[in-house]
Amino acid sequence: MKKIKKALISVFYKNQIDDLARYLAENDVEILSTGGTQEYLENLGMSVTPVESLTTYPSILGGRVKTLHPAVFGGILNRSDVASDQEELDQYNIPNIDLIIVDLYPFEETLSQTDDEQTIIEKIDIGGVSLIRAAAKNFKDKLIIADTDDCAKVADELRQNDCQTTMAFRKQMAARSFEVTESYDDLISGYFNRGRDKGLRYGENPHQNAVFRGDLNALFDQLNGKELSYNNLLDIDSAVNLIEDYMAYPGATFAILKHNNACGLACRDTALEAYKDALAGDPVSAFGGVLITDQNVDIELAEEMTSLFFEVVIAPSFDEDALEVLKSKKKRIILRIKPVEMPTKSVRSVLNGVLEQDRDLHLTESDKFNIVSTIPPNREQIDDLFFANILVKHTKSNAIVLAKGRQLLGSGTGQTSRVDALEQAIAKAKKFGFDLEGAAMASDAFFPFPDCVEIAHKAGIQCVIQPGGSIKDQLSVDYCNENGMAMVMTGHRHFKH
Repeated sequence: MKKIKKALISVFYKNQIDDLARYLAENDVEILSTGGTQEYLENLGMSVTPVESLTTYPSILGGRVKTLHPAVFGGILNRSDVASDQEELDQYNIPNIDLIIVDLYPFEETLSQTDDEQTIIEKIDIGGVSLIRAAAKNFKDKLIIADTDDCAKVADELRQNDCQTTMAFRKQMAARSFEVTESYDDLISGYFNRGRDKGLRYGENPHQNAVFRGDLNALFDQLNGKELSYNNLLDIDSAVNLIEDYMAYPGATFAILKHNNACGLACRDTALEAYKDALAGDPVSAFGGVLITDQNVDIELAEEMTSLFFEVVIAPSFDEDALEVLKSKKKRIILRIKPVEMPTKSVRSVLNGVLEQDRDLHLTESDKFNIVSTIPPNREQIDDLFFANILVKHTKSNAIVLAKGRQLLGSGTGQTSRVDALEQAIAKAKKFGFDLEGAAMASDAFFPFPDCVEIAHKAGIQCVIQPGGSIKDQLSVDYCNENGMAMVMTGHRHFKH
């Protein structure tokens, strides 16, 4: 437990500090304060020590500098269990401060009231944020209140504990304080990034407003076409992340995406061959899709592509005569992708907050495959399994991918049942004339039952890749062993929701 003996109070919003301040005064806690807060407390009849008596400096630069001084921060950042810290407090006559009550300038309110930049800039708090962070960092010894809405809760805590606080409570308040400063910094960065906001025609649907916050110019040169839409950007994001994982393949990769999933993909010696085989995977879904390749687009490829209606094409380079062909459609979006590193984190809004996670950058190399079947996959099958496993990672869950010879034959995407996903993939492959005999199947998650393996086997599929991890894994392995199929496990699930 830590006894509160000295408190620093410096707040913009003063209407919620009365009760706590009176309690502190009644318990002989010395109160330090600044400017308007000092005057407010004194008008309540309290004795207040001005911060200037510690710093020997008045508030300067129009109030920009009041508390930024070693006498204040030394009183907050000193550690009670470090002897040299306490010796320096004595040496420099720095008082120990136990409780810090500081809120932040009303930046959000100011944004809603004016567009005047200088007025807005002046509401960026410096001293307050610094005091909050210092006190929260030193929560082992200090109690921090960064939002006056919490004053009542702290007053109750102090009354129950004879003006003392526990380590757990101080840590709780420190966490709360970092949430306050994080939210505040987000508001400020949002203001400074306003110039980078790209207004979109609408969101997923015409009745939804939308903006893109980021720097597309750092990623692409847009060489032709209309403004990018919300849905374009979602597909482009999926396309760029997908093609990135196929960079290790020799030759050319070409992918066609629709609704964030690949409906066609192939790796071949040339981009033209890769395009033709990618399109063969599902020429119906390819209509209005997003096309991407990791190779230069030449005139021959451009002329072949123009027979298809598509919204976006992405490539690292385009020959001039190829561009002339592609630009024949004024609205067609042509993006030249730049060699930049993509973020390692992904963020999405959920409920009244956000979820942040590492991007799924894992790829299980073929030499790390765990062969669990009696019959091992041959060289061609290993290549098919590796190819399919990359693609299933970029397919909406529940997902199944069928592939052979570095070509997507069929996929089941976004299904509530893994069996449904497999049956969808098989139906897709058969619809476009593919023979599944000897093909490979990839699943983004484990098989809880052997039903998928059995269905795949009856369709002619001979090898399977999956993460494993089900308590009934052996049932699927046994089916493979009994029916001459090869199975490998990666140990890494690739859900994508």
